[in-house]
Amino acid sequence: MPEIHAERLTADVDDEFVVFLIGMRVNRPWKIHKWLPVALAMRRMIVELESHPDAGMLNVESWLGNPTMMVQYWRSFDHLEKYATRQDQEHLPAWKAFNQAVASNGDVGIWHETYRVRPGDFECVYNNMPSFGLARATRAIPATGALATAAGRLKAAG
Repeated sequence: MPEIHAERLTADVDDEFVVFLIGMRVNRPWKIHKWLPVALAMRRMIVELESHPDAGMLNVESWLGNPTMMVQYWRSFDHLEKYATRQDQEHLPAWKAFNQAVASNGDVGIWHETYRVRPGDFECVYNNMPSFGLARATRAIPATGALATAAGRLKAAG
């Protein structure tokens, strides 16, 4: 069981970072041969990224459902794009395999959203939580004093 931090915390981030949301939706569950390779490829990518911190992924949180959802925190957009386009990494072969097997036939959906976040353009708070999200990706600090309110955290970050 992860350690619960019984206090209000926020993330301390000095530099720009990227929030990358990604997932898939199984539209035809009986076509396991179409969606299972997508799910397995994502797992391989996460294992690869976690074993190579220099690739730039800082943290990942995921939820199972339909659609699935994964929130990734990246050091920069350049790191994310470099990973996505390198021939010797897991992503590009998986993307090519998806386009060959599924493309736009409706069997399985994939999606992503990318947000570049500059210092001062975010705020977050965690209370009675294990290390999580942006605070786990960066540094967790007490959300006290000027950081006690959302407005205070935004002002302090800016």
